[in-house]
Parts: sequence; C-alpha cells; structure tokens
Amino acid sequence: MTITPTYPGVYLTEVPSGNRTITGVATAIAAFVGVAARGPVDAPAPISSFAEFERVFGGLSRGRGLGYAVRDFYLNGGGPALIVRVVAGDAAVATFDVDGLGLEASGPGVWANTLQVVVSTLPAAEAAEVADAQGVTAADLFTLAIHDGDPALTDPVEVFRNVTVVDGPQRVDRVLDASQLVTVPGALPAAAPAAAAYPVDVAGADGAAVDADDYVGAGFQAAKRGLYALELADLVTIVVIPPPTPTGDLPDGVWAPALAYAQERRAFLVVDPPAALVADDAPAYAATLGLVGTVTRNAALYFPRIRHADPLRNGAIDTFAPGGAIAGVMARTDGSRGVWKAPAGLEAGLTGVVDLAVSLTNDQNGTLNRAGVNALRTFREAGSVVWGARTVRGADSLADDYKYVPVRRLALYLEESLYRGTQWVVFEPNDEPLWGQIRMSVGAFLQDLFRKGAFQGATPRDAYFVKCDAETTTQYDIDRGIVNIQVGFAPLKPAEFVLISIQQKTAAAAA
Repeated sequence: MTITPTYPGVYLTEVPSGNRTITGVATAIAAFVGVAARGPVDAPAPISSFAEFERVFGGLSRGRGLGYAVRDFYLNGGGPALIVRVVAGDAAVATFDVDGLGLEASGPGVWANTLQVVVSTLPAAEAAEVADAQGVTAADLFTLAIHDGDPALTDPVEVFRNVTVVDGPQRVDRVLDASQLVTVPGALPAAAPAAAAYPVDVAGADGAAVDADDYVGAGFQAAKRGLYALELADLVTIVVIPPPTPTGDLPDGVWAPALAYAQERRAFLVVDPPAALVADDAPAYAATLGLVGTVTRNAALYFPRIRHADPLRNGAIDTFAPGGAIAGVMARTDGSRGVWKAPAGLEAGLTGVVDLAVSLTNDQNGTLNRAGVNALRTFREAGSVVWGARTVRGADSLADDYKYVPVRRLALYLEESLYRGTQWVVFEPNDEPLWGQIRMSVGAFLQDLFRKGAFQGATPRDAYFVKCDAETTTQYDIDRGIVNIQVGFAPLKPAEFVLISIQQKTAAAAA
C-alpha cells in the first residue's frame, strides 16, 4: 500500500511476503459408477464409509455389482469416495399422493414400492404451543413418518415432526431435502394432509438391464449424466466402474470413453477383466476394448478376478471383479507410503479375498507383465496380493515414459496440485518479480516432496527443477499474456526384478 506522508512522524505498512504455498491435492478419492438398489441418480454422492453407502444406496444387493465393489474398497483401506448410480433408461420413480401433497422416491426402482407415508397430528395443546413458536396455525402442523412396510408392523425409517405446507421454518419441501427416501417434486397444497397412511400411488420400476448408453450415452457429458455426473465433483483421482451384476461384465463400449474422461480429469482408471477371460487371452484384451494410444497411461488392467464370501448367500464363496479392492489398496498405499509407492507387493494384500479365479504360474505372470497386465497372485503366508504395477501402456515393446502405475499417478498428482496451486498467477504483472515468486512456491512444494522420498536423486538438483524466467517466457509471450513454467522431476520406479548372483567359494580360494 502506498502511503502519502502528511505529518512528521513514523508510518507503518504491512508488506506481503510474496510466498504462495502450494498444497498437494488428495490422491485417493475414488469414484464408483454403477448399479445400486436405490439412491439418487446422476449425482456424485460423497461417502466416507460403507455404512454411509448402505444408508444412501441400500448396501449390498443381490444382482447388483456396485455394492460389492464399494465394500471391497473399504475392506482394503479406502477412504473418501464418490458414488454415481446408473439406471436403465426405462426405470421409473415411485410416487405418493399424500392427500394433495405429492411425494416421489429419491431415486427410481422397485425398492420404494414397499414404502408407506404416515401423517399424524399433535395434541391440540402441544400443537398450539409449537405453532405459536413457528408463526403458523395449529391446523398447519403435522408429522410425516416413512415406513418400509406395514406401519402397524414396522418402525418408521424416517420421521419429520412439526412440518407445514405453508411458509415457515419447517416447510415440508425444505425439510425433506434431508430425507434419503422421498422428495417433494412440485408445488405444495393449500392445506395440510389428513392423518392417515398413504401407500405408493404409482409404482417404481428398475427397467431393463443397463447398457453402454446408460453410462456414456450421446449428450451425457453436456447433461452431466451417467459417468459424466462426475463433472459435478471437484476432484476425482481414481475411477472404478464395476459390472452391473456381481459376476457379470461391463457392457461393451464403456471402457474407451471412460478412459478418455479419466484423462480429461487427470484421474486413473482401474480396468476389470471379464469373467470368462483366460490367462492366454489377457495380454490382448485391452486392445479389444479400444484402449490404445498414449491415453492408456491413465489406466491399469488387473487379472484375474477375486473370490470371497458373499454375505447375501450365507457366506458362500463367489467370484467378483477386483476393481474395488484394487482402489482400496491404492488408497491404503497412498496413506502409508505415498502416491509414489507402487500399490503392489507383499504389502499390497487383498483383505477379505480367500482365493483367486485363476491361479497363475510364474511363466504366465511373466507373459502378462511384459504385456502391461497386472497379475494378482496368491503366495503362502502372504495370501492374495497385487503382483504388478504397470499401466496399460506398460508393455515392454512400447518403452513408454509412463510404464508404471506409481510414476503415472505421481505425475497426475503433480499436474493437479500445480494447476490448482498456481491459479493466483492469473492477471499478475508478467515480469521477473512474478517469475521469482513462481519459482519459490513451486520449488518449495517439490522440495517438500523430495524430503518425503517422492523423487530419486541424492540432492534437490538431481531430483527436480523449476524454470520460469526470461528464457522460458519471451517478450512475445509477455505480449500475448502468457507465462511459461517448466517443471521436471526424476520419478522413482519400482524394482520389478531382483537379481541375485550366487558364487561358490572353495576352500582353496579361501586360503
């Protein structure tokens, strides 16, 4: 701030330090897109535990794969997640006519057909006291309870007391914003509904089996529907798309658009193998999905499927897609070691898994590894573990810079963190003072990562560089309003092969 002195004395001013701290983004926010029993559609719902998934989306559901993937995610160390429910195009929402008050289920499906809405009123003396406090009349007040089944035989799942249809602090449409079961889609009636039990008026329907158009249909990205409902989320780092049914396969035509979108969001896609895939066909499988080109740096394919107990079938062992468990291992590894550590090895055990669908030999593992397919293996004492850390672009023949999962995920982390952490640069005067501030803030961020062991090299000079000066930003760039920042880093690459040489030492040689 400029001071214009007007009297003899001392003037004080606070000068900003110019230091802009860059904070790293979260690395393991997993987005699950799939079929659930109930819940909102085309809206990314944040959860932090499987209990929250059960409350909003109904938990495990026989014949639906999303719940099993989310359960595996949390069993293996998962944390914050986003859930996008996908439904068939002909799915229908159940509606209720509560004496003129129109309600509808929070999402389509048959799950809501057993709900009943019960309206009751308060005793006159109590109603008068509550009405006076709210500034309404006693006749305007009612209690709305939602039962799953016969109200005479079941306790209410949700209860909303002292609500009204007139304007006030407890207006029913606003109060029901907190409901997990019903919403108010239209206008409110003039009078409170009569006390009674109201079953479903128009039944909901699950519709036909979902297809690719229900995930990535034409116009879905602009409308923020299906997979592209994640446009409404601020940050996504891992994308998992479980098959519609626990033991089925994802519809053809979903993986390629999903990978393109993951690249757009700087996220990493976990690709599940189909149920019938055999080891000999796994190396060529990614190409059959249309997963080709440099975009495949943002995806990893894991084989085979996992086997664990199904709580809905009295603990019988069944086969499931591994994507949810893999995402959980990634989250667990990020939390304990960092995003630069490969989510693989003896530490990367698959919790809850009792067996694998295919038992791979060392030779089969070698063939898959060279083709960029990550093997899941079972070892004595260690159990089932992730035994590969390559991207789909990780085939030996491609020699890609982003051959390894931790290298690519670290690069995505740096990109997203620097993108968000340098927004302050926009509209600043484009000259050496700005360039110095950029070098200082970006350098401090990378130095912190270097101290944590994210880069290779004995010194910061060996590990990373930040360049922003008159050489990177010429006068021509300045005239166009452009500042160029160059950042380089030396990534740590996993030790895939440990070679031990053993030599026999004879007694004569010892002498």
